[in-house]
Amino acid sequence: MSAALAYQRPTYVTVEQYLAIEEKSPVRHEFVAGEMYAMAGSTKYHNMICGNLFADIHRLLRGKPCKPYMQDVKLQIWAGQDVIYYPDLMVVCDPTDDDPVIARKPKVIIEVLSPSTRRIDEQEKLLTYFRIDSLEEYILVEQSVMTISIFRRANEWKREEVHGRDALLELVSLGFSIPLISIYEGVFES
Repeated sequence: MSAALAYQRPTYVTVEQYLAIEEKSPVRHEFVAGEMYAMAGSTKYHNMICGNLFADIHRLLRGKPCKPYMQDVKLQIWAGQDVIYYPDLMVVCDPTDDDPVIARKPKVIIEVLSPSTRRIDEQEKLLTYFRIDSLEEYILVEQSVMTISIFRRANEWKREEVHGRDALLELVSLGFSIPLISIYEGVFES
């Protein structure tokens, strides 16, 4: 029997057990109320969109106190229970949020939608993320069309949409915007 088949993960784990398991695991898992959920791989388009967004945001934040993080940095939230997700991207501006592997005070969270994650990103994560005191903007990016949904605290978390090659994603809380054509570079024909 292979080592992978022989390993039995407990059905309920503490945050500490989860972090110890996750440190050694070849597969990333999200954690909700003592349960671990394996994450699926992503498409090339998903990866391209995340990379484009990270590159633009990183460039625009250079020299500023806010820092962007991608896919492998955990986000821990207390939502009546411990929750740990791996957002596609997040921006942290609070200098006290200094743990090397876990963020707790993001200002912006971005998720690129996939068929397998859409329901979770649009429902479960949306409601959980809104509980983060530091969060100002939650962004959902479509893969198959140039459409982005934005939820802002300043707008009482009402959905706003931008779409099309001439549109801009305005990150009001960070003070800049990014053209959708830049976000989707390499995904759609020019």
